[in-house]
Amino acid sequence: MTMSAGITRATEGLDAISWNILGQIYVPKQVSPSSMSWHATLPKGTFVPPHIHPTQDEFLYILDGCFDLLLDGAEHRAMPGDLVRLPMGVPHGIFNKTDTDIKCLFWVSPTRRLFDLFWALHNLGPNPNPAEVVAVSAAHEVDFLPPEDQD
Repeated sequence: MTMSAGITRATEGLDAISWNILGQIYVPKQVSPSSMSWHATLPKGTFVPPHIHPTQDEFLYILDGCFDLLLDGAEHRAMPGDLVRLPMGVPHGIFNKTDTDIKCLFWVSPTRRLFDLFWALHNLGPNPNPAEVVAVSAAHEVDFLPPEDQD
């Protein structure tokens, strides 16, 4: 997993990889032990529920569309050109509440087990078992938070 010098073209990913992660398309652009980046397309209505990366800092650079975020308990909105900083250990959720796809560049540092997690979640199907997703994610150092009580 050593990074080589070069250019990953806009229309390409590493080794022609394209993951379908619960309806979202992730295309890895770079991976090394110290960091990993991927282009993501989140269709309308999709989201990543609140979770924590206990061993990684995560970043999102918004290319197209508008994200609604839950960051450490506070609601935020990110627009094209914005950089979202998600420090390790800080709970965050990412939501596409718009009528269009959102495109962004994600990256984490260090990579840890995220590359393997995406392979484990790839093509789980249109109706994956949430408990399985949570368990697989936890085994790869991503901890989903329990849903808030709906009083």
